[in-house]
Amino acid sequence: MVPAGSQDLGFSQKLGGYAMTNAELLRSRQVDTLPPPGPCPTIETRRLVLRPQRLADAGSIAESLSDFAVTRMLARVPAPYYRQDALEWLILRTSGTLPDWDFAITRDDDTLIGVVSVEFRHGEWHLGYWLNRFYWGKGYMTEAVSGVVERFFRRMPTATMHSGVFADNPGSLRVQEKLGFRITGCHETYAVSRAAMVAHLDTVLAAEDFVPSRPR
Repeated sequence: MVPAGSQDLGFSQKLGGYAMTNAELLRSRQVDTLPPPGPCPTIETRRLVLRPQRLADAGSIAESLSDFAVTRMLARVPAPYYRQDALEWLILRTSGTLPDWDFAITRDDDTLIGVVSVEFRHGEWHLGYWLNRFYWGKGYMTEAVSGVVERFFRRMPTATMHSGVFADNPGSLRVQEKLGFRITGCHETYAVSRAAMVAHLDTVLAAEDFVPSRPR
């Protein structure tokens, strides 16, 4: 998840202000038996084009993820990160064998500057995202995630979207909270890039709680 800063916001107190509703709890325990949302679409927002990723994006992905400020906030991405890592990942993700959505965040020149993914894991739909550090602080991440979530719920209105952030990534949490995500718990998870266990805040969003982002 993409950080906008590393300041401590007192997450233990913040977590105490959230409670999982009965409906959310039931949804979180159910295996999603709905059909998948279909092929990854192309989504246009006010400033961005979110398109399916392709093998040619390997160089842009490797360039962005060679920045430890980005990879340290991602659980499964190694550091250092190389073009071959990106290519191997893209070969799997673009194979057409998965029900997932993998978007390249692009602007006018079609160059990938970040990623938004919706993955089906352990019977649940999970949202993940990151953005090249050069583009932080411009509202692109919120705009991109909002566009993907809106399209996902249009296709899957009864599904629940799960996500989360490392506890030292308040910027990413703000992105989610603006869109209606709620904190439902906290656990320790292993961050490959840090080679350490890190506190992770779990979040969830139902379609009826989604708040689309407003244009900046």
